[in-house]
Amino acid sequence: MFPDEFDYYEATSVSEALDLLDEHSGRETELLAGGHSLLPTMKSGLSSPDVLIDIGGIDAMHGVSVEGDTLSVGAMTRYSDLLDVDAAHEHAPAFMAAVRQIGDRQVRNRGTVGGNLAHADPASDLPGAALASDATIVAEGPDGEREIPVDDYFFGMYATDLGHDELLTRVEIPSATDAVGAYAKKPSPSSGYAMVGVAALLETDGGTVESARVGANGAMDHGVRLEGVEDALAGTSLDEDAAAAAAEHATDGLDTSMMLSDLQASADFRAQLLEVYTRRALTDAADVAATPAAAD
Repeated sequence: MFPDEFDYYEATSVSEALDLLDEHSGRETELLAGGHSLLPTMKSGLSSPDVLIDIGGIDAMHGVSVEGDTLSVGAMTRYSDLLDVDAAHEHAPAFMAAVRQIGDRQVRNRGTVGGNLAHADPASDLPGAALASDATIVAEGPDGEREIPVDDYFFGMYATDLGHDELLTRVEIPSATDAVGAYAKKPSPSSGYAMVGVAALLETDGGTVESARVGANGAMDHGVRLEGVEDALAGTSLDEDAAAAAAEHATDGLDTSMMLSDLQASADFRAQLLEVYTRRALTDAADVAATPAAAD
């Protein structure tokens, strides 16, 4: 199928992109990053923007750096480029564990971190990982730059705190070089998206969990923290028994009647998957913590 006609603009700077958003504020406008979500919906007729603003060529939104105790990832950084940065794996283990499982090689060569988080598909892999990593979403708009804590960022199906006149410019992740991270998901057999995905970031001392952040995607209409699991882990020894016991709290605080339900999995089945994949993520993190490299 072919998309409807639209006006195409290629922005070369953040300010130019913001000017274009303002200039066309009265029309249906979409931003083009990697295009994996937008282009199929345009071809199918589900999305018919009047204006398409390509932000993929904005140099300032590409690249990865470590500034003090923060890993900064440009919004237009492709997954494959991020995977090649050793510092990203060192400073953001849970986030990178999720990036490694996104799509396939072709998807990772084109898709972008910012495009993923701005689109906020509940079945994508990064919402749970961003929550587990305590990320900050940095956006720029007419009033300048603002920082959005990830706990305040996701609202619902494809809904975030980003304004229609704002641009997600980078993602900042606190350094977690002393922590272990893992991501486990049940992929959809048809798309590879997460029917349920769970990311865990654990700080340990002598085998005891000092702090934990656990985030999930695919279960609800937006990424969520699994605070019941986090509370259950605190002060425990990081082993399979502790992982299994903590995973039993995966649905604590969640309205299970609001869990996603579709042809692939009912809400009840997703609740079961959430517990299973929480346990797997925690067990994987425990295995990482037990390796000599982690101990060093």
